Amino acid sequence: MAEIRVRKVEQGQTKIRNVPIAVTPEGFWCCPSPNVFQKSLKTQNPLNKPKSPVPPSQNPVHKKQTSVTEKRPASAAPKAGIISDDKRGVSSDTPVVSASVPAERTPRSKVENVPRKVSIEFGEPGTSDLRVILLGKQGFTVKLNVHKNILVENSSYFANKISEQQPVFPCIEIDDCEDVEIYVETVGLMYCKEFKQRLIKQSVSRVLRIIKVAEQLGFKSCMQSCLEYLEAVPWVGEEEEEKVVSSVLRLQSEGIGVTPVLKRVSSDISKPHKDTFSHILELVLKSNEERGRREMKSIVLKLLRENNSLPSSSNSVDSYYEIIYGSCTSCLNSVLSLFKQAAEPEFSNNSSDCREPVVKQMVLEADNLSWMLEILTDRQAADEFAVMWASQQELASLHTKLPIVSRHHVSCITARLFVGIGRGELLPSKDTRNLLLQTWLQPLINDYSWLQHGCRSFDRKVVEEGIGRTILTLPLEEQQSILLSWLGSFLKSGDNCPNLQRAFEVWWRRTFVRPYAESGNTRQLDHLVTPKVTEH
Repeated sequence: MAEIRVRKVEQGQTKIRNVPIAVTPEGFWCCPSPNVFQKSLKTQNPLNKPKSPVPPSQNPVHKKQTSVTEKRPASAAPKAGIISDDKRGVSSDTPVVSASVPAERTPRSKVENVPRKVSIEFGEPGTSDLRVILLGKQGFTVKLNVHKNILVENSSYFANKISEQQPVFPCIEIDDCEDVEIYVETVGLMYCKEFKQRLIKQSVSRVLRIIKVAEQLGFKSCMQSCLEYLEAVPWVGEEEEEKVVSSVLRLQSEGIGVTPVLKRVSSDISKPHKDTFSHILELVLKSNEERGRREMKSIVLKLLRENNSLPSSSNSVDSYYEIIYGSCTSCLNSVLSLFKQAAEPEFSNNSSDCREPVVKQMVLEADNLSWMLEILTDRQAADEFAVMWASQQELASLHTKLPIVSRHHVSCITARLFVGIGRGELLPSKDTRNLLLQTWLQPLINDYSWLQHGCRSFDRKVVEEGIGRTILTLPLEEQQSILLSWLGSFLKSGDNCPNLQRAFEVWWRRTFVRPYAESGNTRQLDHLVTPKVTEH
């Protein structure tokens, strides 16, 4: 193991710490530990812990420095020197002597505002023919004793720099180095034959830092090895995936193979996405496994909602409406066929083994319709569904002939449509709204008691508000017809009927208190819509 020495300069006070680093068979460092730089900063004593000054005669640092200086021959080149900032251009074979410690230590209060600096030197000055100086943040000055042929062979950046200047002992200085640690590691990788062994234990974030520096240095073999690593290693989380993809896309102009990495997130398959979506939808709709079906319905709905928030989604989910409505039509036909079968007189005489599959399939198809209605409502595209559902008079007529336990799932679809209209989530025409109420309100009233007590997802207040608001969107005469019909049911059933009192009150005021449209009350209408101006 070779060594590096880390210097901390503080008002003439010098401390030396030896940090071991790995070396190649050629005697050069390779991929130093990331802790080298972190530990270098930690060696700085906390400023808020004052220490009593030590007399010069008892200063252990001074004694240690004197012994080191005395034992080292003046002509010998040190393996790692302590170099002040004003000696960056001095040749590496010039002996370096540590600064002496003053007789009296500067009081701590006067040193607090002095910037602390750490100088690190890698490599063997006696065997190298090039020095690279990295001026980093946080006071780092890193000096790399390297070999021109290695850097020219691996880095187009260094090849250009070296060709531009040829002094006796070339020195390349890189100012404002953002990632000194990775610069050192990347230059060290130029001395490695097997990049994969060095990268295999690294994190994805660290490899992305390496590939960024390698790109700046024109170190293409390193970039290619990093891409091979990124193609094979798992990416954890969306944030890491986005960082990898953005970093790889930046390298497309470098003439190296980025396609294998990008294939993880993009496809060149000619099969349209519509076919894939249709296949997923079909698998969910035909599933009979309760848990898997429930979870996948939730996942698909969540993912489609995420697509809604993307600006580029208008041409994606919108293009799938034809597929969804095709499935809705298929499910409606299946429900109607099953209702007809269950309404036959002999069906009730069959054994439970014969009836149970039919009932289960009815429940399944109704649940499919509810799920697809939710998808369409999220995309503000459920108007056509309301038209389809309002026109199902035959299905509504069969509704009363089936036991409530098997038919109430259909009433859940009706309730959801009323809620959507009441919230403004879908805007069907006046005729469609009227037809929907005429066809499905009474079947919903018939199932209302069961829905309240046997359906945990049923919210009575929300449904009643939706029904009432839907009624109040109609012309006043139609409001009256529907609400008077409801009143008869409510006075007979009470809590087993939707409570539409709020809608009834609004209709009453519109009819008896504020008849705006009557010719004799136009002045009253003007009075209500025109604000008064009061003079002060």
